[in-house]
Amino acid sequence: MTPDTIRLTVNGKVHDIAVAPATPLLYVLRNDLELNGPKFGCGLGECGACTVMLDGIAARSCVLPVGACTQRHIVTLEGLGTREHPDPLQAAFVEHQAAQCGYCLNGMIMTAKALLLRNAHPTETEILEALRYNLCRCGTHVEILAAVKSAAGHSRASEAADAAG
Repeated sequence: MTPDTIRLTVNGKVHDIAVAPATPLLYVLRNDLELNGPKFGCGLGECGACTVMLDGIAARSCVLPVGACTQRHIVTLEGLGTREHPDPLQAAFVEHQAAQCGYCLNGMIMTAKALLLRNAHPTETEILEALRYNLCRCGTHVEILAAVKSAAGHSRASEAADAAG
């Protein structure tokens, strides 16, 4: 395959990259743009470690050809916030200590962010459904759920009221 010049908008910046259109977006993000939020996990789009937002929708970048991403808005973990000013979801993950090894965090955060963009106050069931295809081998699911619920504005009092009916 011969490289084409592909124009991508990533985290609000436009990049022209010489690459074959069939190249997985993940490779371009990590190798050409040096964005290390998305991780290579399974390479089959099944684990979620490579998740980015494509026009606000969670997408698996390891199976997404870069040629399909032109004229689209790509957001990676690096595009959500900074160390000094993290996105509220990132801050909630820190507050709830929702990490052990951290490998799954990119996918968990990006998937949860896409959910919160389309539903600012999801139920616990909706959060679990959104995250069900993201693998965490360390077992921090309880903390991850607490972080997403916190970012969605759930409080213990509102959860108790919801449970009471």
